Amino acid sequence: MAIYLLCLSFFSVGLYGILRKRNIIKIIIGVIIAEYAVNLFFILIAYRIEGRAPIYSPNAEITNMVDALPQAVVLTSIVIGLATTVILIALAMRIFEKYGTFDITKIRDLRG
Repeated sequence: MAIYLLCLSFFSVGLYGILRKRNIIKIIIGVIIAEYAVNLFFILIAYRIEGRAPIYSPNAEITNMVDALPQAVVLTSIVIGLATTVILIALAMRIFEKYGTFDITKIRDLRG
């Protein structure tokens, strides 16, 4: 139970970075932290103490197997998260080229 609370606090740190920071780079880092907190939560759901790999064997018992579906979802989520991060960084670079700053409050003042 404590590890789930740790995962929730990890997500809260990422959410704080997204909502309260004014620097675009810090917002992107908050998105990355929140994203990996969700991935960690999915892995924790599938974990079992002394679990074994879900590989069928005719001589082995089919008990206490680890669920493989959340692992597959997390692998897909990592790839999507990498693509999202690359797009966010590319947008931040373009914003910096146009406005010369990463501060979102100054960007709002420089409309034109």
